[in-house]
Amino acid sequence: VQLQASGGGLVQTGGSLRLSCAASGRIFRIYDMGWYRQAPGKQRELVATISSAGAPYYADSMLGRFTVSRDNARNTVHLQMNSLKPEDTSVYYCYAQITSAGGPPVDYWGQGTLVTVSS
Repeated sequence: VQLQASGGGLVQTGGSLRLSCAASGRIFRIYDMGWYRQAPGKQRELVATISSAGAPYYADSMLGRFTVSRDNARNTVHLQMNSLKPEDTSVYYCYAQITSAGGPPVDYWGQGTLVTVSS
């Protein structure tokens, strides 16, 4: 199983970016999907998650600015980021809880995509 993230880049304060992450490989079922981020010198923190039924959860600082969504038919999760601030600058990692046939759920992580917000 692999997760491939895309969509990072450089944006000015107040701008928007859309991140995408696609899961591929031996997938039986995907449970929660979502995004974490890690800024230099800081711990990885939760950004947003979304259940297989489509119920989202956001960290407080992302509420109202970020929107997480998923396409179960394509095994993808997206993160629409609006009103970006310099403090949103981080490497963003997607993750997914995936079962392969006959196995327990396993957390898989994407390779990370850099988002840089200039002031």
